[in-house]
Amino acid sequence: MTDDLLRWRKQFPILSTTTYLISNSLGAMPDGVRQAMAEYAETWATRGVTAWDDWWDMPVKVGDLLAPIIGCGTGEVSLHQNVTLVQAIIASCFDFRPPRNRVVLSDMEFPSVRYFWQAQRGVEIVEVEGDGVTVPVERMLAAIDERTLLVPMSHVLFRSAYIQDAASIIRHAHAMGALVILDSFQAAGTVPFNVRELDADFCVGGVLKWLCGGPGVAYLYVKPDLRARLEPRLTGWMGHKRPFQFELAQDLTPDSFRFLNGTPHIPSIYAARPGLEIINQVGVENIRRKSMHQTRLLIEAAKERGFPLTVPADAASRGGTVAINVPDGYQVCQELIRRKFLVDYRPKAGVRVSPHFYNSDDEVLAVVEEIAKVATPARVS
Repeated sequence: MTDDLLRWRKQFPILSTTTYLISNSLGAMPDGVRQAMAEYAETWATRGVTAWDDWWDMPVKVGDLLAPIIGCGTGEVSLHQNVTLVQAIIASCFDFRPPRNRVVLSDMEFPSVRYFWQAQRGVEIVEVEGDGVTVPVERMLAAIDERTLLVPMSHVLFRSAYIQDAASIIRHAHAMGALVILDSFQAAGTVPFNVRELDADFCVGGVLKWLCGGPGVAYLYVKPDLRARLEPRLTGWMGHKRPFQFELAQDLTPDSFRFLNGTPHIPSIYAARPGLEIINQVGVENIRRKSMHQTRLLIEAAKERGFPLTVPADAASRGGTVAINVPDGYQVCQELIRRKFLVDYRPKAGVRVSPHFYNSDDEVLAVVEEIAKVATPARVS
């Protein structure tokens, strides 16, 4: 069977020296990043301060490359440094006062997001318990009531790759008068979705994983009719209508610049562009088809060897990662890395294996064989 997506392998240098199966943590770097960073250096070196004629708009213009990936329009995405900061920008738009001061979170959310919301004054956290692989949707719905203000939720859970029923949760939250922050970090670039069809209030995430964009760039989408009503208190001069007038009082722009603050992270935005361009050319639908095939191969190979799995059984509810929960998983992971099989380990999940469009079926099967060599049979059974 011919795999047309393998023609992209030559664009990713690390694939020639390693078996790279950790795109849910850090996507492989496209070779085009070298040229992008050289372009940044050359622009700064030769144009100096006049480079801002191009740099100023980059947090929104490069954000436009995300529009077809998440299903929104041009000009509707702003770029920031990380998702924790994006959560803070969103939080700064609200007053957390009873009776509507609840934030509903599952215990399977990424810790950085949980830490942020736990630290906010006036917020009453309502925690929803997962079962180790999923967060049952009925538990999420039961937790969201008329006292709920915000629901930060991962579209795809980072430990188990479980795809949450975002549509049902968003619909119920809106019926209760609450807003949903959809964290698509583990979805964008591998699971197709559309923020407009989902009616998401906010969509956040980063480019360093499945989008192959490197660290230092997160994104924020705000539903247009909601955007105009929000006034972030975590703000700065880039959110001002007339930033170079240096006025003493803030006058927020009506567009996505509204959620920007201080001087942007220009080098990281340069680095993010090649990966986003490639993902758009490959197509998320094509990536998803291959991902479902390769995660099935992983699961079947792992089950043949009796390896425990932390993964949803239903393929339609499974993202791009398969966690193989062998004993001494951390040590197994470290040995795999030493052998140039790049994977990672997460407590309560196991060794996470995340093939992307540039991986071959042979690589997927080889990592399971390598785990079998590293993990002693007595400890696995």
